[in-house]
Amino acid sequence: MSVYVGNLSYEVTEDSLSAVFAEYGSVKRIQLPTDRETGRMRGFGFVEMGTDAEETSAIEALDGAEWMGRDLKVNKAKPKEDRGSFGGNRGSYGARNRY
Repeated sequence: MSVYVGNLSYEVTEDSLSAVFAEYGSVKRIQLPTDRETGRMRGFGFVEMGTDAEETSAIEALDGAEWMGRDLKVNKAKPKEDRGSFGGNRGSYGARNRY
C-alpha cells in the first residue's frame, strides 16, 4: 500500500518529499507523475513506506500540514480504477451513419 500526497508544489523533488516522510519511518519508494506533453509535475505523488504503522503516522501528521507554501492532502492511496474503454463506441457511431 502507498500514501497519496496531493496539492504538491510543482517545484517538489523526490529527494525533498522523501526527506519529509523519512521523519515518520523508512521510505521505500517515491513516485511523482509528470504530464506527458509538458513534462511538468502534476501536483501529486505517491510515497511507499516500510510499514502500515509508518504510513498511518505520516498521514496523521502531514494531512493538512503546510509545506512549500501549500496545504498537503495526504491519505491512503486508492487502487487505480479501471476506467474502461472510452473509444469503444466512436468507431461504431461513424459506421451507423454510413447506411
